Amino acid sequence: MESAYDVCIEDLFNQTVKLEEMEKKAGNAEGDVSGLRSRLILLQGNAEKQEERLAKSTLELAGACIRADGAVRKRTELENGVSSNEESIDNLDKQLTESKMTLCDSESKYEDISRKLATLEADALRGNERAEAAEKKIMDIEEELKVVGQNLQTLEVGEEKTIQ
Repeated sequence: MESAYDVCIEDLFNQTVKLEEMEKKAGNAEGDVSGLRSRLILLQGNAEKQEERLAKSTLELAGACIRADGAVRKRTELENGVSSNEESIDNLDKQLTESKMTLCDSESKYEDISRKLATLEADALRGNERAEAAEKKIMDIEEELKVVGQNLQTLEVGEEKTIQ
């Protein structure tokens, strides 16, 4: 019986050691579980923060997309404006070329007309000088006619006197 008792005590001792080891493992496991719970809480907090950041980033991205769409529309409008301006510039270049040709033609005609005008003015000046000379001759002839008329009257008066 003693040996059964010793065996029982030894088993009890072994079981007690195993129980203590199990309790240590359970304590360690509870510590691990507690640590994991803390870590889980932190991870959940981080996940919430990350979700908030994701939502905020998504909103910012949506705003950036809207601004990008506006920029693309504006670029398209500007490109169309540039195209329109280029067409206007081409038309204005054509008009400028035509205007230069017209200017050259007008200058040539102006020079011709100026030469003709100068010729006509010279002719008019000579004509005026001849007209003045002719007027002077007419005045001289009229003066001579007056003198001749007076002489004729004097002769007629003298003839009448001689007849009387």
